Amino acid sequence: MEIKNARILITGGATGMGYEMARLFKELGAEVLICGRTEKTVIEAAKELDILGFIADVSKEKDVENLFKFIEEKWNGLDVLINNAGIGYFSELVSTTIEDFTRVWDINVKGAFLVGREAAKIFTRQDKGNIINIGSTASQYGFANGSAYVASKFALKGMTECWRAELRKHNVRVMQINPSEVVTDFGEKSGYGSDKNGKKLSASEIAHVALSMLTMHDVGFITDATVWATNP
Repeated sequence: MEIKNARILITGGATGMGYEMARLFKELGAEVLICGRTEKTVIEAAKELDILGFIADVSKEKDVENLFKFIEEKWNGLDVLINNAGIGYFSELVSTTIEDFTRVWDINVKGAFLVGREAAKIFTRQDKGNIINIGSTASQYGFANGSAYVASKFALKGMTECWRAELRKHNVRVMQINPSEVVTDFGEKSGYGSDKNGKKLSASEIAHVALSMLTMHDVGFITDATVWATNP
């Protein structure tokens, strides 16, 4: 597909990987809309990048419905959804509360589902579209203290495969990017930590992968792309 003039929605687009993707797509001529939960952050990012911003908590159905009402009024359609909103939580199994577990699932799984469902309504109507779910290498293997986060990313991978099977007949490409550790504020916010040694992935690498997946001719698509740092 052509990025120029493409209508692209990026959830969690005000910071980190979402921000970098929004910046890159805007530079290449796309119409970009980011959404996020924090009004100040979304407004500032939208202003910096000269793109559209919308305040929405993707775990809340009404917020997602309002987001897509705005999309229909503004664009009357959509070309790309990048399901990037996500949070982390890392703790020993015996210390993980149901509140901790549910909070991660509400954003990483239910949120992706709600946004994906509304985007799919547009894509099936148009008989074309693109979805990129931002997963993680945590969707491929488990590790200590990762119960809530790993389970959410395994679930996202399963949803990606279901959507792909359902939507291919409507010419919708459903893809997933699985980054390993990326130097953003995600690690610090989730308590996982961050090693800014210059050898780990930056958000720009993930934006490059998303661009490569989308710009492939529509006759084909890359189902999954796992991205590792060469020597972290």
